[in-house]
Amino acid sequence: MKEATGEANMTVITIVIIALVLAIGTPIVTNVLNNSKKSSCCASNGGVWQGGQCKTADGTGTVSTDC
Repeated sequence: MKEATGEANMTVITIVIIALVLAIGTPIVTNVLNNSKKSSCCASNGGVWQGGQCKTADGTGTVSTDC
């Protein structure tokens, strides 16, 4: 019986760890994917992605990103 209890505890711990990794990792991955999408949209419109904004190649103005 002790072995079964130990295995059940390890299963619960494993599930909790997986849930924590997913809870922490999901927003990070989503943010990276969104930034990548914005950057590629900016490049498609002839701009350069700098500091979270789509700017013209010389860095003076902004480029419309309607993607």
